[in-house]
Amino acid sequence: MRKRLYALLAAGALLPLTALAVYAAVTRVDPNPQHAVGEQLDELNGVAIYYNGGVNSVQGRNLTRDGYNLGLRYQCVEFVKRYYFERHGHRMPDTYGHAKDFFDPTLSDGGLNAKRAMWQFANGGTMSPKADDLLVFAPSLLNRYGHVAIIASVGRDTLQIAQQNPGPFGSSRETLALSSREGRWYLGDGQVLGWLRLPAPSDAISDAR
Repeated sequence: MRKRLYALLAAGALLPLTALAVYAAVTRVDPNPQHAVGEQLDELNGVAIYYNGGVNSVQGRNLTRDGYNLGLRYQCVEFVKRYYFERHGHRMPDTYGHAKDFFDPTLSDGGLNAKRAMWQFANGGTMSPKADDLLVFAPSLLNRYGHVAIIASVGRDTLQIAQQNPGPFGSSRETLALSSREGRWYLGDGQVLGWLRLPAPSDAISDAR
């Protein structure tokens, strides 16, 4: 009886580990024959969005000619960092980190995110999102790293994001619900942590670079 109990306990402990191993392996495989890894799917303001295949697939690190780290090809982080670098010449002081690390929960709403040299606004705060902002999504059960995207356009009660690596069958564009209540702005279904915004030329943040 005791041996059977130990066997059941051991099996129960192994099941989650086995599931994680299977998930890690499967998400590195490209299941979509309609696209090739590295194929351009879309673009936002002249910055290309590439197909990544499995969400955990990595095609090496993308560096600029002078060694600035843009991230792992063709992950979501690589797109947003390349977007700000190519479109605005913006370099983030901290060139590493998963998508979830782009949002600093210790900052007050509207504070300076020194690692990214951008202003940070919380979902549910008083600052509305704008086109060109960097959107940060929280981790989920099947995505412990979170997700980042660029706000492509903002409407009255929705906005559209542009993203890289939404999954092998996902779309590079997605529409999220936007609402305002009592002077506060709410975006999406609770997964959005907030948005980051490039400083205006007049903003003095040189000490964060």
